[in-house]
Amino acid sequence: MSERILPGEPPVTLFLRRSARARRFALRVSRLDGQVTLSMPLGAAETEALAFARAKAGWIRGALAATPPRTGPAFGASLPFEGRSLTITAAAVRTVRVAGEALLVPAGADRLAARIAAFLKLAARQRLQEASARHAAAVGRSIRQISLRDTRSRWGSCTADGRLMYSWRLIMAPPPVLDYVAAHEVAHLVEMNHSPAFWALVARLLPGHAAERQWLRRHGAMLHRIDFGPAPVGQ
Repeated sequence: MSERILPGEPPVTLFLRRSARARRFALRVSRLDGQVTLSMPLGAAETEALAFARAKAGWIRGALAATPPRTGPAFGASLPFEGRSLTITAAAVRTVRVAGEALLVPAGADRLAARIAAFLKLAARQRLQEASARHAAAVGRSIRQISLRDTRSRWGSCTADGRLMYSWRLIMAPPPVLDYVAAHEVAHLVEMNHSPAFWALVARLLPGHAAERQWLRRHGAMLHRIDFGPAPVGQ
């Protein structure tokens, strides 16, 4: 994707995405972080796409105004971790760690958001590796690789050759929710679809998982509204 600026008050950054499936221009404002994406057919002229965006400028700014703001970590603020609300607290520690209901961070720490994000990613990798290995053993399959990303569109994915990808933001959700996503992706090692057989396998790995699916639908966007810094374009 490429970036362009829609002039006006305030200026708006547009992400232009060419798509072989697009038959017309289409605008989308993410309810997670307010990213404005303009999809366009492969052969369309960029000048026409930008003219389309200018004609929809009022709608774009209205949608942005209705999008809940993203907020970054700050001392004294709360942060979800494994379903608990922890208070970010300056302390005489060398590394970020949990103590009771507090998330202790070195006092006067620079790059506060980056430090906390690194802590969350490490914890997410540990929990997701454990959950994935446990579920993979239950279905008799092996995992080739586990990677973490900060994806907006999905919480996890699985490739035919056994590579699993997860959003590290799952560590902020309650542990059963993280476990459900791991079971879901591991089930794809057996069924690369969402057939009744797939859902039966998920139910065998994690009985009563409907509550965890519902939690993600209701509260997943909240996890994306915590701003740890810029995400790679196109995620």
